[in-house]
Amino acid sequence: MRANRLEAFSDGVLAIVITIMVLELKAPDKLTVEELLRDVPVLMSYLLSFVMVAIVWVNHHHVFQLTEHVDTRVLWLNNHLLLWVSLTPFVTAVVGKNSEVPLAAALYGGVMFGSAFAFALLRRAIAEQSAGPARHARLHRRAHVRNAIGVVAYLASMPLAYWSTKLSYAIFVAVALMYFLPEPGMRRAGPADAGNPDDLLG
Repeated sequence: MRANRLEAFSDGVLAIVITIMVLELKAPDKLTVEELLRDVPVLMSYLLSFVMVAIVWVNHHHVFQLTEHVDTRVLWLNNHLLLWVSLTPFVTAVVGKNSEVPLAAALYGGVMFGSAFAFALLRRAIAEQSAGPARHARLHRRAHVRNAIGVVAYLASMPLAYWSTKLSYAIFVAVALMYFLPEPGMRRAGPADAGNPDDLLG
């Protein structure tokens, strides 16, 4: 199966996830500073989740630039990723209404952990099935390290939420900043790229 069909399906799911999240934003009944301040946690949880989903979309796009065809294993691992990402609107709403509750932060961290772990499995499967140039293997190896850091950080955020919810939220923001840009070489690499491998690694 060509990778572009998988990408089109994934794009549709991610677009729906973002749409569901934004529909959860409700205008206050009375437009006052107090009402707006009361809605800040809801807005902040939406913004954080929007960034998280956008990061998945950007990096999903870039990793599939390194392969033209996908096998059944990759298809199911991609569905596994979409399953976790599709839970983002639920935990976003939970955090927005219960931002100070440790269980809410732990649930959010759990879904982010599932998404990061699923993405790491997907990337590894693509790397294993790809018979591309050696520079692609180097790109994947560098990305595996960053994926592992994100997985461990999200895993740690769950128990830490019961010590300090603010620390868990700080972890979410820190991981988002780490993922915000794809690997320098990934921005330019593709299945048919030619040239100096060092040019791809930035």
